[in-house]
Parts: sequence; structure tokens; C-alpha cells
Amino acid sequence: MPSAASVTDPGSSDPEGPAKRAAAETAAALVPKGCLLGLGTGSTVGFFLPALARRQLDCTCVATSPATAEAATALGLRVVPFDDIDHLDLAVDGADQVAPDGWLVKGGGGAHTREKIVAAAAERFVVMVSPDKLVAALHPPLPLELSAFGFAAVRRAVGRLGRVERRAGALSPQGGVICDLHVELSDPAGLAAALEAIPGVVEHGLFPPGLTSTLVVGQPDGTAQVVPFVDGRPTGEVWGALG
Repeated sequence: MPSAASVTDPGSSDPEGPAKRAAAETAAALVPKGCLLGLGTGSTVGFFLPALARRQLDCTCVATSPATAEAATALGLRVVPFDDIDHLDLAVDGADQVAPDGWLVKGGGGAHTREKIVAAAAERFVVMVSPDKLVAALHPPLPLELSAFGFAAVRRAVGRLGRVERRAGALSPQGGVICDLHVELSDPAGLAAALEAIPGVVEHGLFPPGLTSTLVVGQPDGTAQVVPFVDGRPTGEVWGALG
């Protein structure tokens, strides 16, 4: 999981930094004043939070990780627990992979359970990425959160699908064990169903196209493309020559 420092200061060493900044600033411009807003986790969110704070929109925010909550609060954003709020107007987050059919892989930061809960609770879910996150087809590894209780048994059951690699020392914000599943991802819907049928799989990093409302793709030159999703599919072509 990213540290608070990595969320607040993405740094200049990331070669995709300019594209991430462009995506984040464009996504921040889509946030309406006074909304209930879900905040994702990850390096692109690190660019999004300052851009959001500069707009002074008086939003009430829910954070998907302690790192995001700390960073957002330090910037003057109002962050509240996601306990009594039963819906959100908007959620904004990054992604590790985006396929042409709209399927996402998330979970590089280990917060995908909270990220999926927040995305599903939002009326609109905006995904912001740099071009390197656009893939011709999803590929392993797939992040998983497995129950700490009975972990060995759960891991063995998941292992029937593919090799399960435990991330050293990695726990989710709620104490689950973060792993990576090395398996073919050509049928994400089928794999998602198979994982959801295994007791002890808390969550997986496959996000179905129906969750996403808008994809924002930043470019190194500071521009960004906004791609709406209609009926669970992206309406614009940004995958170019990926094949």
C-alpha cells in the first residue's frame, strides 16, 4: 500500500508523471461542487488530490486507504468515515490496466476491496490513467485480498486456478492478506465468478466495465482525452496501435 508521502508527493522520478498529472487535473475538473466524493488510492490520486483541493469545492470525501485519508486531510479536504453514508455522487481513482472492452485490473496498492466498494456505491466512477495503463488484453498478475483467517486453506483453493504469490508483509487496510494470482485473464467474467465462489476470497482486482462511467487518459504533453462509457463500454478509441 502506498505511504502517505507517496500519495501527497508523487515526485518527478516517475516517467509517466506528466501524463498522470494531466489525467488527474482533467478528472478534478469533472468534480461538481459540494458532492459526496470517493477518493481512490495510488500514484495518480497523488496528483488528483492537490488539483481537487485547489478548486475549493466543499466536497465531503470518503477515502479508500489511510494513506489517501491522511494526504487529503493535510490538503484541507474534508474526509469522513464511510460508515453511515449509503451512496456517493462520484468516485475517482486510477487503474493498473484498462482493456478495450472496459475491464479494469486494480489493486497494485492493495486497496482494491475498498476501491471496489466505493466505486460501486457511486453514481459515477471516473477512472484516470496514463497511456501505459491501456492494454490490448488484460494480463497477470491479478491482485487478490484473501482472508487472514484460514489463509493457507484459502490460498490452496485459489491455487487450483493458478499460482498464488503472497506479497511480503502486505496487508489491506482492513487486515486481509494481499496476494497476486498468476493466471490467464482472457475470460475476466468467468475468472471473477470462479474467485467469488471460493470462501475466503475477500475481493479480487477485476473491475467490470459496468462500474466505469468515464475514462480519462492523460498524455505526456499535458492534454487528456475524456472517454465516456455507454452501456458498459468505452465510446472512444484511445488504444491506438496496441493491436
